[in-house]
Amino acid sequence: MAAYAALVSFMRIIDDIETHPSPPISLDNQQVKSLTEIVTFLQEFLESYKSPYDYNDEADPLEIRIMDASHTAEDVIESYIIDTIQLSASATNDGADEQISCIHFYQDLQNVIEELDLIKKEVAGIPKEKVVHHRNSCFDDAGLRPSGSTEKKHLMVGFDDVLLQLLDRLTDGNTSRQIIPIVGMGGIGKTTLAKGAFEHKLCKERFHICVWATISQEYNIGETLRHVLSQARGYLSNESENDLGKILYKYLSGMRYLVIMDDMWNKEVWDKMKFFFPEYNNGSRIIVTTRMSNLAAHLTDSNNLFKIGFLDEVSSWTLFSKTVFGEQSFPTHLESIGKKIVEKCNGLPLSIVVVGGLMAKSEVTLEYWEHIEKNLSSIVNSENDDYCLRILKMSYDHLPAYLKPCFLYMGMFEEDCKILASTVVQLWISEGFLKPIDNKSLKTIAEQYFKELVDRNLISVHKWGILGSVIYYKIHDLLRDLSTKEAEKQRFFYVSRDQSPRGLITQQRIIIPRSTSKEKVQDALGNMAHARSYLVFNNNKVGQFPNSRYLRISHVCGWLTKEEYSQLNVFELMNSRYHCLDTYKKFVIPSSINLLWNLDTLIIICPENLIAPAEIWKMYKLRHLELLTSRLHLPDPPRADDDIVMMENLEVLKRVINLNVGEDVVKRIPNIKELDMRYNGKLIDGVNYLSCLHCLSKLESLGLWPHSPDIGKYLQKINFPPSIKELILDLPSDLELEDILQTIGSLPFLERLVLYGGRFRRREWETMEDRFQSLRSLTLSECGDLEKWTMAESSHFPLLIRLCLYYLKELKEIPSEIGEIPTLSSIALEMCNESMVLSAKKILEEQEDLYEDQIDLLVHAIVQKKDEALQKLETSNFKVTVV
Repeated sequence: MAAYAALVSFMRIIDDIETHPSPPISLDNQQVKSLTEIVTFLQEFLESYKSPYDYNDEADPLEIRIMDASHTAEDVIESYIIDTIQLSASATNDGADEQISCIHFYQDLQNVIEELDLIKKEVAGIPKEKVVHHRNSCFDDAGLRPSGSTEKKHLMVGFDDVLLQLLDRLTDGNTSRQIIPIVGMGGIGKTTLAKGAFEHKLCKERFHICVWATISQEYNIGETLRHVLSQARGYLSNESENDLGKILYKYLSGMRYLVIMDDMWNKEVWDKMKFFFPEYNNGSRIIVTTRMSNLAAHLTDSNNLFKIGFLDEVSSWTLFSKTVFGEQSFPTHLESIGKKIVEKCNGLPLSIVVVGGLMAKSEVTLEYWEHIEKNLSSIVNSENDDYCLRILKMSYDHLPAYLKPCFLYMGMFEEDCKILASTVVQLWISEGFLKPIDNKSLKTIAEQYFKELVDRNLISVHKWGILGSVIYYKIHDLLRDLSTKEAEKQRFFYVSRDQSPRGLITQQRIIIPRSTSKEKVQDALGNMAHARSYLVFNNNKVGQFPNSRYLRISHVCGWLTKEEYSQLNVFELMNSRYHCLDTYKKFVIPSSINLLWNLDTLIIICPENLIAPAEIWKMYKLRHLELLTSRLHLPDPPRADDDIVMMENLEVLKRVINLNVGEDVVKRIPNIKELDMRYNGKLIDGVNYLSCLHCLSKLESLGLWPHSPDIGKYLQKINFPPSIKELILDLPSDLELEDILQTIGSLPFLERLVLYGGRFRRREWETMEDRFQSLRSLTLSECGDLEKWTMAESSHFPLLIRLCLYYLKELKEIPSEIGEIPTLSSIALEMCNESMVLSAKKILEEQEDLYEDQIDLLVHAIVQKKDEALQKLETSNFKVTVV
């Protein structure tokens, strides 16, 4: 809830001031004690508060009052911080003026304390609801990991017959290109059914090309075409929008293809795209999922429709049982009440899995289940026809208070978009609504909160990384609608739309979606005086900023022009926490950057390299510093002993150039976890820029591009920290790899290795036992003179999942022992010779003989035109792309 988030955020500001080694202001100890006591009381109250406005279109006045008081407190403190820093920097006022300012600040804060204390006294008289004890709390379980086959079975419960019918339509002997609409209400399982067919072995064997595109209400034809073409060809498409359709048509010509167009709302989308899917009478198929019956009728005749109905009683109960208890048996004493709960879901799969997710995370008591059933009865029996949304709302209402802001935040993102996990984690941390827990890092807390939302089926994992971390999440349209509606009701954020009314905007978080016009944004910006977060997603037309002195967070995906950038210098926002900026003009980091006392994340996208001032070494709170398209030169830190600031919060430092990782640097960044460094041009003679790299004892991810000839002589003797899990090296073409690979192979926790360049002096790589024992992903690219790779046995890479070999034109074959690794699931080859591709095919065939239909290995080879005959060998697990 917004009120709870506001309280936690306010306490974050107090904690930041109290724990900072050089805080911009000091707080009165008694006021801090009073505020901590009151805010803690109100947090505990909200954690068990049952709002009478849960099913009302209006926000709860009590919650709004708590939120407003918290925001006022933030205004008082942050205004004083701004004034104090500006006063100190300009040195234009004398000490007396500063003392007067301090007295006013004390009185203003005291007024806030009195308001919060008044609220405390009022809520103390409100009877508390019984607190629901949630089982499987966020730190009881292991972290979120890729789901096994059991979960996939749950998702397809009740779809067996209709899936078989759909597969029959897709693979029958009808040679004409067919459009197959799947129609049904939101949450009925249209996407689940389409995905079941898309991933089925029959389709992989039947079709040369299988691609998936999500359309949504706010569609972009150019981006959809680009996405389809990129999937079809196996690599990114950089062509102009005008050429994409022609290229796609040409590429699909003669191919038997399957295209899934998920979540289509408008017939104009099909009318614009249908010309790019050729008809060659070879059995191609196009599946369209939609809620719109009239759209489905526009696509084909009624005989070709797949209408999905509600689950029957048996399937509903099976889905609910598996969602709540997995493969465990259902407790006998809960079966009767459980069936009543399922009945209230009316056979809608989304409702069943969301309610099931709620029950799975709660106490297994008859009393609590009867409480849920009673709530569901009132929802279903109400006059409101939108019972599905109300069922989902009930699951939101029963979330723990700490999870509600996280769920509301997911409504900020575009419909059907892939939500980058790392970005959301950074934003959650900077927003300040994550309540600290023991000694756990905020990043760990954020990741565990994500896990809880997934466990409750409120969001889903869209893509896993090879090392088991989540890359992208998605949220169902109906759940996103709920999140957005509830967030706007509680004034958690404001979405600026073309139809939004004019006037003062009091919300602290401002969202600019892709569809909002530049004129509308310009009109609204002057009314955002209290904005603390400004988030622009996929709107390249917008580069302006609100006129708020309180702005702490800006995430702007559109290019800033020189005029737009000059309108707002983020380095003048004294309470900054997070800035992600994209500008094609020259960007300057001023020496005054250290005045941003609380900045934790700075991400810059610009075409030119940047030079950071020495003052950047004084930024105690900085946690993430990254350039995405250029490089950052960091000067040597100040040497004066009395000027050392331990940047103990810095965990991510990416795309820095010519950084001297010596003793002075290492002692300032003791907790660095991700480091990306590049070395170019002339370096200082006789200086080993990597001399203390091994001292970074918490380093987990290292990217190293040593292109300067002055550093090459130190690479053979490099010592890596044993903590490294991910290593990316782009080495000089003449660097001999035999010795350095021995060093790398001995790293005990290394899970991913990407190696570009270098050469094998002996033209052979002979892997040894007891090396690469934790490696899951191996990429070798353009490693010169490698003709033979020898492995004595598969135990050399016992945990390998993915093998990528690129531009190894002299390597004849992959060792057959690679195929004996039980965890291997993917081999990717690009521009390798024909014999190498055939050796991968042989490994696959041997696995097929052993495991038959249970095989998990996929091989994808990108080859030149001269090797296009390899496409004749394609199977469902062996794909060849010709470029």
